[in-house]
This record gives sequence, structure tokens and C-alpha cells, in this order.
Amino acid sequence: MKKSFLAVALLATPTLASEDIADQYPGSVLYSKPYEVIPGVFSAIGATAPPTYENAGHNNNLSFIITGDGVVVINGGASYQLAEALHNEIMAVTDQSVKLVFNENGQGHAMLGNSYWADQGVEIVAHTDAAAEFESHGGQSLRAAQARVMEKADNTRVALPTQTFDDAYVVEMGDMKIEARYLGPAHSPGDIVVWLPEKSMVISGDMAFHERMLPIFEHTMTADWIETWETEFEALNATYVIPGHGHPTNMDQVRRYTRDYLVYLRAQIGAHLENDGDLADAYYVDQSPYANLDTFEELATKNAGRVYEQMEFE
Repeated sequence: MKKSFLAVALLATPTLASEDIADQYPGSVLYSKPYEVIPGVFSAIGATAPPTYENAGHNNNLSFIITGDGVVVINGGASYQLAEALHNEIMAVTDQSVKLVFNENGQGHAMLGNSYWADQGVEIVAHTDAAAEFESHGGQSLRAAQARVMEKADNTRVALPTQTFDDAYVVEMGDMKIEARYLGPAHSPGDIVVWLPEKSMVISGDMAFHERMLPIFEHTMTADWIETWETEFEALNATYVIPGHGHPTNMDQVRRYTRDYLVYLRAQIGAHLENDGDLADAYYVDQSPYANLDTFEELATKNAGRVYEQMEFE
């Protein structure tokens, strides 16, 4: 197991990505079977493709930590059925009960599965801003999931977190210290990381990407994301990174495809603005160094347009 993890952590590149594989775990609604990344920490790696019926909407990572005195889950999942499937996998490897679920942000694939965990009586924790985002847009996320995955969204409903925090939520359970931290503005409102200081591991959520191109939303302030990265995320100096999407890896890889990509794209758009370029042409600034990433075709031009709209008024 150790050898297998190190191979992934040190050599993980976009060639390991899964955009063209419909389902890696046909025996479950999960896209892939959870595996033990380091002792006590497991993750079911989602597709790096957009959510589809074939991948049941499982296109983010669903992780769990076995502490010795209970299990902590990171991400509610994109549906009731995905959360239930993850719970079945947890029960196959431990008799410890799930005591806590963290939502890494307010997006549907992090929170729609809360409905299952709420039915189990599990505490669900998220950042205040993420909870507000899901309260405002959870119904829309649910309808989109129902249209996309149809019967695979059965029983899913909007269930809000039961607890929220602003800066940090620290849990000492069994032999684990688990720190959910809000480091600052990043990809979406209320993005958090889950830091395991004794393991030098960060479950980064959408703070960090490396196998698929990161999406820049209307509310994604790229300059703020870079600042959060450089002042807070980099300071963790993590040995192991489980990103929000894609295989476990290391800081060098996520820095290259997250922080460095944001800096690169802003430089391209900055040069375009200096040459009095307009929005229509901004969509086509050169992003070829990142063309190997999954979802490049879906996201590159959109990202460029949104960065142009931000930087035009900076």
C-alpha cells in the first residue's frame, strides 16, 4: 500500500486522469472504490470529467478518516445514493461509526448527499459562507442533479449543515487531530481545507487542482485566490495533498496547475489589456501550456473571459 501511494503521490500527472472513463467501479454508484491513501485516510476519487449520468455525478473526491474513536467524512457527496454508497464502503473496513461530515464548500457535489447523513443523525459542518451559498442555491443544484442523473438522485433533498464556523473547526478524535480551516477567498464561497498536522496531509478541496483545469466562476476572485495560496495554503507545507478533484499528489503538482496557472492566465490577460484587446479576443489568449488538463476544452475560454472581466476594472 505504501509503495502504491508513493507512486501516485510523486508521479501523479494528468495522464492518470479519468475524463474518458465512464465508471471505474461498476459494482457501486461510486465512480471509484475508496482506497487507503495513508494509514487511516481513505478517498474515493471522482471522475475528472463534468458530472454525467454515467459517473452518477461523482466527479469530486469523497474522503474519510478512521480515527480510532469514530469516522470523519469529507464531503457529503452529490446525492443521497453516493453518500449511502460511501457509507457502505466505510462499514466494510471499520466498525467505527461516522460521527462527523465536513462539506468542503457550498456546491452541490459537496452538499447534496447531506440528506443521507442527516438521516443517520450525523453532525454536518461547513463554513458559514458555504452554508449560505447552499441555502440560496441548493434547490437549483438539486434540480440540476435530478435532470442529469435521474433516478440516481432519488431520495436526495436539500439538507443544510447542522454546524457552521468562520475560521477553524478543530476536532480531536481517537488518535487524530483534524483541523478544518478557512484560509481565505479561493475558488468558491466558504472553501475550506481539512488539515491533518500529525500526518502532514491536507485534504484541500477546491483550493487546489492538478489533473483537471480549474473552473473560474463569476464569484472567483483570482487575485484573492493567489494571495490566499501564497500566504496561507503554501505555509502548510503539506507532504500529501488530496485535492478536490483528481488523484492524491503533492504540493509541487497542485502549485503548478493551480497557483501557477492563475498567475499565468492573469499575465496573458494583462498583456492583452495593455494592447487594448477586447473581450472577444481575450477568450483566445494562449493557454496551450495547460491543454493537457482534463476539462480544458470546456473551461479554458470561459476562464479567460472571466479573468478579463475582473482585470478590466482592477
